[in-house]
Amino acid sequence: MNQKELQSLVEDISLEFFEQSFNHTASFNRRLRTTGGRYLLQTHHLEFNPRVLLQYGMEELIAVIKHELCHYHLHIMGKGYRHRDGDFKELLARTGGARYVKNLQNESEIQKNKVYLCKNCQQKYIRKRKIDTKRYVCGKCKGKLGLIGNE
Repeated sequence: MNQKELQSLVEDISLEFFEQSFNHTASFNRRLRTTGGRYLLQTHHLEFNPRVLLQYGMEELIAVIKHELCHYHLHIMGKGYRHRDGDFKELLARTGGARYVKNLQNESEIQKNKVYLCKNCQQKYIRKRKIDTKRYVCGKCKGKLGLIGNE
């Protein structure tokens, strides 16, 4: 799907489910990593992650488009457009949009926890970031730490 087809799809969904026209730009943004799409408040443009279409297909992309169009139409009407607002929740349920996008990260992009073990007292430490074992010691007994693997 190219940008022109996406623009046409967003305009069609807007007319069909929201009964209002979409007068701004819809585009794919390859830099989006974990989010399915976003609504830009200043320009009113919509951006979508192309991974949604590649990994989950057209049905999931349409659900994400409905979600972003809820933000768009509510913001333009001056109503509550944020996720926590009742107006947003009601319109999203009425149109059948996705509340959350499915996981878009590849197995290699998911951060693994590092597991460290004290060599004296066997105290286990689980950290997201790698730590310098020459600089840091066990908080319990001041013993040396060793990396034992990823979790």
